[in-house]
Amino acid sequence: MKQVLSQQEIDMLLAALNTGELDTDTMIEEKDKVRSYDFRRPIKLSKEYINTLYMIFESFAKIAGNFLSSQIRSNVKIELGGVEQLSYDEFIRSIPKSTLMGLFRSKPLTGVQILEINPEFCNQAIALMCGGDEDTAVNLPMDKERFTDIELGILEEVVVTILKAFEAAWIELIEVETKLDTLETNPQLVQNISPNEPVVLISLMVEVLENSSFMNICIPYVSFENVIDKLSMRNWFDFEKDTVADTQEVLKDRIMASEVNLEVVLGKSIITVNDFLQLEAGDILQLDMKTTDPLKMYVEGKLHYFVKPGQINNRLAVQVLQYIEEDVEDE
Repeated sequence: MKQVLSQQEIDMLLAALNTGELDTDTMIEEKDKVRSYDFRRPIKLSKEYINTLYMIFESFAKIAGNFLSSQIRSNVKIELGGVEQLSYDEFIRSIPKSTLMGLFRSKPLTGVQILEINPEFCNQAIALMCGGDEDTAVNLPMDKERFTDIELGILEEVVVTILKAFEAAWIELIEVETKLDTLETNPQLVQNISPNEPVVLISLMVEVLENSSFMNICIPYVSFENVIDKLSMRNWFDFEKDTVADTQEVLKDRIMASEVNLEVVLGKSIITVNDFLQLEAGDILQLDMKTTDPLKMYVEGKLHYFVKPGQINNRLAVQVLQYIEEDVEDE
């Protein structure tokens, strides 16, 4: 604490300045060469590691925004606010007294991590997922004292969706498998982490229907012990180079294993509604195809082949006669 001068000392100092006894040039204070260090908040991660986490959670913000937009059927914009290191007690004191906290584990990270979602976004997500319109979701109360069991069931789906985005954001560095342990609404009841434990706090801004709220991810430093070497920028880019070919091969295998729908059209016919209503078993319809014409085979609704019908092992089959180029229009 800096010394406070009395009125008498102030008067003596002013008098000394007026008489020239004190030189103002000698009163310039030297800069403090000693930097204070709080042992309750040791800075564990270097700037390089923080920059890597910043890249990871920038990707997480984009992925989570896309996932949540599909889930709540409204545009969700998420932006990374910052990545900082502080104590767990400071994190708890910075969030509302009543909020949604999802405690989860993510192997190979150790320990418990926390996802905190502001009640304002929770209320909007519940309203939209339950069929509410945008006008209703905009005019909801800013805070909420408690959530019902039904609301917690809905919010659990939202948290699981966010955790899927968490896994996807890490995939370029390590493969992460998340599991939600429990949901809490009172931060004071979450005692899984020591108050003085150093944590990394990832702050995100969430915008839905022009309403802004916040989302936080709290990760204790001990969670990074098994993957600390992976956070190096050099390892990050080396990993990308090594896995490009592997990623391409995985994508190729997945595409090749994808199932597609094939349809063979015998022909088409146009009839009136009256004829349709009078159709009976045994009636014959004339199609627009001749018996000598090849049939058309569609792949996912697009014409790709001319085929010839036949039979194999007492089952209907077709033989491919011609591949149709993409620029050929379906007549």
